Amino acid sequence: MQIVALSGSSRTQSFNTALLRAAASLAAAPARIEVRTIAGIPLYDGDVEQAQGLPEAVVALKDEIAASAGLVIATPEYNNSLPGPLKNAIDWCSRPMSDQARVFGGKPVALCGAAPGRGATALAHVAWLPVFRVLGLRYWPHGQLMVPAAHEAFGDDGGLRDEKLRERVRAFADGFAAFCAESAAVPSADR
Repeated sequence: MQIVALSGSSRTQSFNTALLRAAASLAAAPARIEVRTIAGIPLYDGDVEQAQGLPEAVVALKDEIAASAGLVIATPEYNNSLPGPLKNAIDWCSRPMSDQARVFGGKPVALCGAAPGRGATALAHVAWLPVFRVLGLRYWPHGQLMVPAAHEAFGDDGGLRDEKLRERVRAFADGFAAFCAESAAVPSADR
């Protein structure tokens, strides 16, 4: 079962990308978490879409999400809300509107995030909920994973320093994989 995990940061040393890599390494089979970032996705421009179609990076991400059993989004929190670059990537993936159901319709989605502050990414998590509703994503509310003081949680190699956090990440990955499996067993008309 393939799950796409999208990091909302393009930074090389991103805490959110490190968090997804940890989840990918800890997830139990048969789940396979594929970590992706927003790197290479340009700012949305309707004129570009109309004249040239979707950028290759967007098409590739859309197709991966559409073929996956679920989507995990690792969201940074910018100014107490969702980050513009990550929202931009999701906006591109929602184009054209006629393709939204194929990419997002009924797809399980989970949120996680790591940030230096004490509140981690709690406000960004809340800000994503209306976006998920509009796109028809099936939000998994039981497993939010937020890592405060991220600069202390990860080592220089990007690995998790704390065994308790490692267990939380493992539980998050395995819990979401179970939610994806349950969702696949429910007929789409009943979702």
